[in-house]
Amino acid sequence: LHVGCVVASIALFLVRGALTLAGVPWRASRVLRIAPHALDTVLLASGIALTTVIGQYPFVNGWLTAKLVGLVVYVVLGSLALRYARTPALRAAAFAAALVAVGYVVGTALHHDSNPARW
Repeated sequence: LHVGCVVASIALFLVRGALTLAGVPWRASRVLRIAPHALDTVLLASGIALTTVIGQYPFVNGWLTAKLVGLVVYVVLGSLALRYARTPALRAAAFAAALVAVGYVVGTALHHDSNPARW
């Protein structure tokens, strides 16, 4: 469930980012406005459940702490890319940086290691 939600969430971010950069008013689409919030709620709940099942927790296990920090960075950059950046160039830069951040989060999750040099 968690991995499926991750894939769907990133796919939706890619679609919304591409539409934003192309100047398409995607916010008129109810699905594109609401689905990411519902999906991310399930993603967060499954992530919390997963930490309990595997017995590893942020601020106890370094890789999970790094994943959480990377997630916060991704959310902030994604917000800039989709809504708050004032110019198209800033939106594009924030979008690219958000993709790097989410790549780091996924790599950290897959390898249980926060150092990309060891992936």
